[in-house]
Amino acid sequence: MKSVNVSLSVLLILLSLFSFQIHKVEGKVNFKYDNEPQEKPVEGLRLSTFDIDVTPPVGSPLAYDVTINKWDLGLRAKGIVLQGAGLPIVMCSIDWLAIGNEGMDEFKRALAAAVGSIPNRIAVSVVHQHDAPRFDAGAEQILIEAGMDPANINPTQFDGTFPREALRRLTIAVKSSLSDTKPVTHIGLGKAIVEKVASNRNIYGPDGKVRVTRMSSTKDPVLHAEPEGLIDPELSLVSFWNEDKPVAIFSYYASHPQSYYRTGIPNPDFVGVARFLRQLAVPDALHVHFNGAGGNIAAGKYNDGSHENRLILAERLATGMKKAWESTKREPITTARVSWTVEKVALPPAKYLYKMQEELKKSDELLKKSSGNARKMAWLRRSQAGKTLDVMCLSLNDARLLHMPGELFVEYQLAAKAERPDLFVTMAAYGDLGPGYIGTTLAYEKGGYEVSERASNVAPEVEGVLMKAIKDLLKE
Repeated sequence: MKSVNVSLSVLLILLSLFSFQIHKVEGKVNFKYDNEPQEKPVEGLRLSTFDIDVTPPVGSPLAYDVTINKWDLGLRAKGIVLQGAGLPIVMCSIDWLAIGNEGMDEFKRALAAAVGSIPNRIAVSVVHQHDAPRFDAGAEQILIEAGMDPANINPTQFDGTFPREALRRLTIAVKSSLSDTKPVTHIGLGKAIVEKVASNRNIYGPDGKVRVTRMSSTKDPVLHAEPEGLIDPELSLVSFWNEDKPVAIFSYYASHPQSYYRTGIPNPDFVGVARFLRQLAVPDALHVHFNGAGGNIAAGKYNDGSHENRLILAERLATGMKKAWESTKREPITTARVSWTVEKVALPPAKYLYKMQEELKKSDELLKKSSGNARKMAWLRRSQAGKTLDVMCLSLNDARLLHMPGELFVEYQLAAKAERPDLFVTMAAYGDLGPGYIGTTLAYEKGGYEVSERASNVAPEVEGVLMKAIKDLLKE
């Protein structure tokens, strides 16, 4: 019954947003949506914003625990709908740990339907806070097929009940935003260095291999004394303006957002606090934060896990946001200088997944041992079915906003910026989290937690696939 309920819930989301007519043309079924934008053309570039609470209620599952209370700041789903440059574009950032596999499919389909667009013009990223839910409908389905109720597994991280309710409310908010669009006459671009937040999680020994992983917090003063390592210290800011009034502000910074977690209380952590501080400082523009390629980046060098550090890290990040805002240069923009391009990529699955798949054909023991293995099998099943991921780029004048899947290593972000130093390039990772961590080819040789079988679902050849997509998107 659960799988039937899952399918019905998705159908109800879609039917609540639009009606359609079915036409058969040359044996194919085509869908015509009543709210297609071609029927109501938008003149010029226009933007609407949405911002809703997506905090689970007490008793609902988080990624690692069950919700026991609420914090002063909840979890948000924020973003924009951009119209006037082809089919509507949706860019959304959510304060959840992960959305992946068929869960991302559900989000993209529902949001596309809400605005009369198509799924590959929908970019959804998570900020990756850990006291937050995850949504993976593929993993949920695999558990159901194995006779396991996702709502009664500890942890219940793959129970999709709350995520689907949140998605239903989000689609309503996104659709409703279309009644209040504003012209976009200018964009603003700014950058600043963030001090004492990010550090590389991997510390290498004399042999070049990972000697120790410095996680989001550490009490070891020896690890604090180690260098920052390879990071991208730059925070990028992209703003959308109606003449001299800012409408929306996007910030991009590469780092895990954890100060401390496993509290059972959903919260947006220090990144969400920084975003809130900037929202108070510039109250009439919606502030949206995207996590950059921070898979191997965290605050471990500067964070011992003390609860007071949440504010300290938030203020440092907010200072970087403020400096980037103060350095922002505004420039006119027209629809002719806006484009959305997509590269579909097939990422190679990690080889150990095939062995796991064979073991699960004999017994469900691996699923009972760890429900997280269902996410791995969902990813492999999609890969074997030939399904691809979207790597997307929004071009705004000379700015390029890349949207990437997975917990991407910072090397990809730095390589993208180096590829086109003549452009303003920024990156949001943490799109579809089906692949898990995505390292570089060299990283898989050097070892470490992120590229282990526990964390990464892709093979070392992934670098060639993603770098080709990045280069193609950044071409003139």
